[in-house]
Amino acid sequence: MRSDRLLATLLLLQTHGRMAAPEIARRLEVSTRTVARDVEALSAAGVPVYCERGRRGGVVLVEGYRTDVTGMTDEEVRAVVALGSSADGGALGPALASASRKLLAALPEARRPGVDRARRRLLVEQQGWRRAPEDLPALRALDAALVADERVRLRYATADAPTAPWRTVDPYGLVSKAGTWYLVAAHRGVPKMFRVSRVREVAATGVPARRPDERDLAEVWVELRDRLETPSAEVEVRLRVDPAWAPTLRRVHLAQLAGPWRHEGVEADGREVLVAPFRSLLAARAALLGYAETVEVVGPDELRAEMADAARRVVALYTAELDRSSLPEPRSPH
Repeated sequence: MRSDRLLATLLLLQTHGRMAAPEIARRLEVSTRTVARDVEALSAAGVPVYCERGRRGGVVLVEGYRTDVTGMTDEEVRAVVALGSSADGGALGPALASASRKLLAALPEARRPGVDRARRRLLVEQQGWRRAPEDLPALRALDAALVADERVRLRYATADAPTAPWRTVDPYGLVSKAGTWYLVAAHRGVPKMFRVSRVREVAATGVPARRPDERDLAEVWVELRDRLETPSAEVEVRLRVDPAWAPTLRRVHLAQLAGPWRHEGVEADGREVLVAPFRSLLAARAALLGYAETVEVVGPDELRAEMADAARRVVALYTAELDRSSLPEPRSPH
């Protein structure tokens, strides 16, 4: 509707003050001619907006002009208020709760009951089952660096390193994925993701960030996420499974799979035959070894051999422990 588009144009100008007509057209998915007509309509309605020609021209909203109209639909308001009232707002919880209260208070009286009902009947919780919340002492400092658009130094601990060395990075932004926070930043010119809970210390540099390209956070995040989630050594594993354990196996190990389970029948002894595309041999071995005799790897042969070798080493480890515990304690020479 044209009224929605006029309001969207006004809100863009309130945010930016001055914008090129082609940029407004791109964001609203209309032609520049439509933008020009909308600017005329806003001006006729008393909004102090005008067009300037020239290299630095564009559509301009007089400085200081503001409207109290948010332009938010009931559905949009309900979504924001419900998120702010969620069971786990995470690191942004206090700010979300405060913003939702202010938004609810600013609504006309007639709109408040429906929004308030949605707030009480919709709950958002990002924390996964049986997962302790992450400790994020570095999040506030990282957010400050992003607001200032500064290069920062991090003391970052990787999963396999005994120390946390310093790294200098140029941030793109912060991402919360399923309750886990990541900093997306360029390190030595290469975009990477850093888990915020592993950042031990943050030091501001006062130097502007120098990212290797002009891509926004969403674009860089999609590239990093897809690279991580694309299976590099996918292996199809064929299993014979005790039927009592098959539902647990299918439910628990979805994260290690690159695709869905396939059920391929039942053996004469009642065991189910399942096929699963694991992301790697290592992931398959780690997931399946704990099921002992209730899950048998039929193929591939390489995984079957690794399972047998790992089982022998486990038996040797615990047998040696039992043998040592059965020996008599050495007598004191005194």
